Amino acid sequence: MTENDGQVFNRLPATAAERDDEGRATREEVVDWWVDRFGLNPETFENYTFWEKGAGKVWAFASDLESPADVEGLGMTFLRTRQEHWKPTTDAVQRFGREATKNVVVLEEDDALAFLRGEDTDPAWDGDWGYLIAAHDIAGGVEPIGVGLYLYDELRSQMPKGRQREL
Repeated sequence: MTENDGQVFNRLPATAAERDDEGRATREEVVDWWVDRFGLNPETFENYTFWEKGAGKVWAFASDLESPADVEGLGMTFLRTRQEHWKPTTDAVQRFGREATKNVVVLEEDDALAFLRGEDTDPAWDGDWGYLIAAHDIAGGVEPIGVGLYLYDELRSQMPKGRQREL
């Protein structure tokens, strides 16, 4: 059993049988989570490798390298694991969220603007609780804005402070 080194990127093992760090997610688990939670096609991720740096910070990289990789950044932050509920990142939702077929809450303009400011909203939603893709209809298409946490009839904006906007 190897220890997680927070200073290097380690490629996620393909399956649980290949895992040597008990806490590390596998590629199969990560892809299955996106498929189950948001209805994405697993082929969406076929050209990506997944890496962990730190405790549960998973990155997606549209290429491949030797593992481990001693670099500061690799691709895009993608998912937070090693906690009770996995959390997608804003970058990942904005990149892959257009293909989601479930757990997407489409916000009206006032709620979308509030969400971008980092404010909580009360949209009409009767689906699952937990992390959702918050989106808005723009020019006839639904565009993902970011990650929202839906609990107790409230959508809590998870928009990072540095990306919040007053429009």
